[in-house]
Amino acid sequence: MSSVKIECVANEGCRIGESPVWDEKESALLFVDITGRKVCRWSPAAKQAQAISVDAPVSSVALRKSGDYVITLGTRFAALKWKEQLVTTITQVDKDKPNNRFNDGKVDPAGRYFAGTMAEEIQPAVLERHQGSLYTLFPDLSVVKHFDQVDISNGLDWSLDHKTFFYIDSLSYSVDAFDYDLQTGKIGNRRSIYKLEKEESIPDGMCIDTEGKLWVACYNGGRVIRLDPETGKRLQTVKLPVDKTTSCCFGGKDYSEMYVTSASDGMDKEWLSRQPQAGGIFKITGLGVKGVPPYPFAG
Repeated sequence: MSSVKIECVANEGCRIGESPVWDEKESALLFVDITGRKVCRWSPAAKQAQAISVDAPVSSVALRKSGDYVITLGTRFAALKWKEQLVTTITQVDKDKPNNRFNDGKVDPAGRYFAGTMAEEIQPAVLERHQGSLYTLFPDLSVVKHFDQVDISNGLDWSLDHKTFFYIDSLSYSVDAFDYDLQTGKIGNRRSIYKLEKEESIPDGMCIDTEGKLWVACYNGGRVIRLDPETGKRLQTVKLPVDKTTSCCFGGKDYSEMYVTSASDGMDKEWLSRQPQAGGIFKITGLGVKGVPPYPFAG
């Protein structure tokens, strides 16, 4: 494992970089800066990121089958036309909770967009608890609420056989699994498959590799960890040069590169001077595993 290499490919200084997604068609990495209110697209060829500013905290971005993207913006699911820089609302959730916003989101293998909400943070990971819910936006643009009482709705992904849904509510310090019905999008039988160790800190974004193992970015833990969801064992730890690692995905032409987003919100001058790449996008190579291409929203 000594061949693992980590480089900061885009020193973007994101306030809260999140939701990395590889866009194969553009050979580029999509990501958002939540509090910076930007959707970004970084091209390895051009070695630079383009950004589109939006009017609310934007917490996740996903590919869309019909072209362009879908995003979670404030408490709205919205469509984003990149060239026109045009955002249109699809639907809104949590209308009774003006202090809420969406957090992480991802599209399931059937093309449904799963995303959860949380209360706005007073400072990083400090917020009114149990205010969030987990939702699905279906291809017909209807929305289903799965459950509420969520603190910080976060990482999500599906097992390779599509029978298990993995999910993180950050302040539970747990990676959870649900039984998953791909036909209906229903979830049930929630259980914890991994509890984070103290030094791993807060579980954040997550992705799966082609061996069915989970990778979890550890916020304030400065690392991504690889977990076996069957045994509940940690298999590998990759440490990064920044503490606030937020999410991860696989990308590159054969999905063998891992991209990790990070944040700088909540860091004082002294902390930032020690970690000048905080808020940057990192590429990890040499992991010896590949990832699963992202699914596009079917609506």
